[in-house]
Amino acid sequence: MSAARELQLDTACPDTRALVEHVTSKWGVLVLLALDGRTLRWSELKREIAGVSEKMLIQSLQTLEADGLVRREALPVVPPHVEYSLTPAGDDAVALLAPLVHWASQRVRA
Repeated sequence: MSAARELQLDTACPDTRALVEHVTSKWGVLVLLALDGRTLRWSELKREIAGVSEKMLIQSLQTLEADGLVRREALPVVPPHVEYSLTPAGDDAVALLAPLVHWASQRVRA
């Protein structure tokens, strides 16, 4: 059985399908790529991802955190300081997404 066929069968699983949708959503991809190799505060992420609304950034971060791809660390300081970074699973996802985004970028420029 081809790898593509196996992948198609795997998407029949609702949990797998949901995770793929979260990772490949417009804002999910951008959040994951923005966090690649660094830790950012919410306001830094907001500035980094042009066009994202506060609502969509919050929702995307919560979803990716629930999926185990993003780590949220609330530091006990005043004012509140929250940092976001990738988990090892998030690093794995970015390693797979980055070549796809690079490929798409090259295709658009061609």
